[in-house]
Amino acid sequence: MTAYAAHFARLVKIEHTVFALPFAYVGALLAVGGVPDWSDLGWITLAMVGARSLAMGLNRLVDARIDARNPRTATRELPAGRLRPWHVVLFCVAMLALFLLAVWQLDPVVRLLWPIPVALFVVYPYLKRVTWLCHLWLGAALGLAPVGAWVAITGELPWQAWALGAAVLLWVAGFDLFYSLFDEDVDREQGLHSWTTRWGRRGTFAGARVLHAATPALLAAAGAGLDVGLAYWLGVGAVGALLLYEHLLIRPDDLRRLDAAFFTVNGVISLVFMAFVLADVL
Repeated sequence: MTAYAAHFARLVKIEHTVFALPFAYVGALLAVGGVPDWSDLGWITLAMVGARSLAMGLNRLVDARIDARNPRTATRELPAGRLRPWHVVLFCVAMLALFLLAVWQLDPVVRLLWPIPVALFVVYPYLKRVTWLCHLWLGAALGLAPVGAWVAITGELPWQAWALGAAVLLWVAGFDLFYSLFDEDVDREQGLHSWTTRWGRRGTFAGARVLHAATPALLAAAGAGLDVGLAYWLGVGAVGALLLYEHLLIRPDDLRRLDAAFFTVNGVISLVFMAFVLADVL
């Protein structure tokens, strides 16, 4: 059982939870201008775990054959045979059940809205087969984290929540553009679509710069519509500085620090901004 747990943890890249979960907490904190009820935070956490695990499981199922033909991904659990497809199907069913269980403990309105993120999860893996705009779709899926947490607590969806969601959308899409650089040659060979295969490395860097320049601007717009203090604005400044640092780490002709730019810096961004927001509401 321990071995299977480790396989499933690797299947969903559990360490990447650091990207979206902190922004769900940001949405919850700003929705009430303080710390929500701990039971609400607990159910939001379980909803996020279930939703994200479902999304990753579906992605791995749909992409199993593609992953097997890519040297970078051929060692993943399904192509390597450490998990069978039926294992992952059952896992996805369990994660959907966890997501729905958590949803039903939160504001009644989310009981009507839950099919929206699930639809995004189902469609996303297929988009790389047809369009280089798949990165924006992924950003939209993760951008629902602060929006969903906000409505789950208050039952409302003000424009400030959407501004936060849009900031996360652009931030995620921007760093996913960088992620597409890992598979540039393999994607071309397999006829898959990405920003990199469509616009090349320089176009990828240009697109990421535009998306990431807009990210702190949208966080600032959300803050302007809320009763926030100095700590929030310091958090926006920190996000901007970290994004600048991310773009200084790599160049189109030098991708040696691409892994640090993709994972390390972006993980720090979400945690740092959440910490500043928490300090602000306290």
